[in-house]
Amino acid sequence: QEGIARLDLPFEHERVNAWLIHYGETVILFDTGYNPGSCAAALASITPEFIFITHHHVDHIGGIPDFLVRGVIPHGPSIADATPMQPGATLVAGALTIRACDLSGHAMPALGYFIEGFPQPILVTGDALFAGSMGGCTTPQVYQHALAQLREILAPLPDATILLPGHGPATTLGEERVSNPFLSSNWQHGEDLEAAEDTKRPM
Repeated sequence: QEGIARLDLPFEHERVNAWLIHYGETVILFDTGYNPGSCAAALASITPEFIFITHHHVDHIGGIPDFLVRGVIPHGPSIADATPMQPGATLVAGALTIRACDLSGHAMPALGYFIEGFPQPILVTGDALFAGSMGGCTTPQVYQHALAQLREILAPLPDATILLPGHGPATTLGEERVSNPFLSSNWQHGEDLEAAEDTKRPM
């Protein structure tokens, strides 16, 4: 999708995403990777106007200091050196509106971000939801909470919504409604917990 760039960054023996949205004169970054310098190097001379962090896990916040020295203070949920942002809060960036939503579960707290004003609706999901999977949870109770949050957030959104996860490729809500077992009709059943644990990402 034009205007959306995936930064596929190193994370020990894995990979982690940061997402760059470039629309008109507005440049927005979501998450900053694990290794100091890797995200800034991927952007080269580009300095985002705004940065939003989905959650506090180390693979998503490692690049924050590189942008602080550029004068860009991120927004996020209970993140050191970030401006606090709560579910429901909005920020206008050029023609785009960024609205935070509660996607806690895999991390507590965690935010997803709706991007409105782009040609297609976008939801940055962090580690709450991946293509074909979801973020692991520590207990059955947290797992049920995560599923409830996903159902509430996703239910009113159209199939065309672009989903930008913390790991793996971008997808659409329509694709996930068909192929993601956690969004199927039995997604609240306790037997899905084992599968959810299998998707758990390192903290």
